Amino acid sequence: MQTSPTKTRIQSIDVLRGLVMVIMALDHVRDFIYKADLTKAADAALDPTNMKTTFPALFFTRWVTHFCAPIFVFLAGTSIYLMSQKMTKNELSVFLFKRGIFLILLEVTIVTFGWSFNPFFNVFILQVIWAIGISMILLGFVIHLRYKIIFAIGLLIVVGHNILDIPSIAAPLKGTLLSNLVYFTNFTFYTITTNHLVIVAYAFLPWAGVMMLGYCMGKLYEKNSNDALRRTILLKLGLLITFAFILIRLSNLYGDPIPWSTQPRGPVFTFLSFLNLNKYPPSFLFIAMTIGPAMVSLSFLEKIQNSFTNTMNVFGKVPMLYYVLHLYFIHVGLVVIFFMQGFSVENIISSSNPFYFKPNGIGFGLVGTYIVWIVIVVILYPLCKKYSEYKSTHKQWWLSYL
Repeated sequence: MQTSPTKTRIQSIDVLRGLVMVIMALDHVRDFIYKADLTKAADAALDPTNMKTTFPALFFTRWVTHFCAPIFVFLAGTSIYLMSQKMTKNELSVFLFKRGIFLILLEVTIVTFGWSFNPFFNVFILQVIWAIGISMILLGFVIHLRYKIIFAIGLLIVVGHNILDIPSIAAPLKGTLLSNLVYFTNFTFYTITTNHLVIVAYAFLPWAGVMMLGYCMGKLYEKNSNDALRRTILLKLGLLITFAFILIRLSNLYGDPIPWSTQPRGPVFTFLSFLNLNKYPPSFLFIAMTIGPAMVSLSFLEKIQNSFTNTMNVFGKVPMLYYVLHLYFIHVGLVVIFFMQGFSVENIISSSNPFYFKPNGIGFGLVGTYIVWIVIVVILYPLCKKYSEYKSTHKQWWLSYL
């Protein structure tokens, strides 16, 4: 049974958030640990979405993690709406501004170091945490508008932003730092000094739209809301979005800059091409493909209570701690593998990779990658559980930021 958000957290939201965070760790373990088998043509490239070289297990290892960022950002918006039920608009606006600044600083310091292990910070990476931070700052202004206007803005951004991919519209806009920060980036590099650069991985505009729509969904979880009606709305809306994704994707007319096509490697790879959507920036269809099933999942998770949901609930309650810790545990694991596989200190810095301890040839195949992922998640559980218990019994101001 769902409990009131004014009294406690919404378990179904925490469970889904925890689940996607566990899946997210798989993608990051793959980034660090997976080693392509160069003797196999199908595994000749590390890009798991390259239809010429990928194979189904590798593709779906990457594809399933596409659900993580959209759902996480969407649910962040929902959580902000629940906060709005206990705070004034001005209080919430100030908090979102502070939280946003905190997340941006966290991205370029602790998170960047977790990715790189480079003590000289030669590379700064603007990824999902930065995009969430900027989105929170924008939402801090937008929440003063009427609910319908917020929904309209969020829907316009999410559904309409792929208009910017039209060549005649994109041409005069692309190429600047600002345009890449807002929309066009695809891991764009910018030089700060001779030895320092920044990688803009996530453009914030589509993610801000996702957060606004997640904020609007929070209305379904208001105090005294009808649980059965909410589940029905979530189920129907989630199915509608999913079916809309399938139909629009089949048409190849709009919604993603990468059209699907018949693949020479056979019907399986044609299906993979259909699912291969653009994440940088996230297309309308990418968002629909992930948020539709998320809403369906929320409708069912309200009535499920078992050891699995209890475990995911723990991770979902402490998302920021989990995110930071999982990066460091993965990278420390990479250091251990680095020395176990006979690499020397001369190999710590690689000219072909901005991450330390990641020379060419390090790591395991896909099975080994999954084993490392499971081990790291198991190690993280008691740490997250301990911190979750601490948060539930303490009220220090800084806990709201972590």
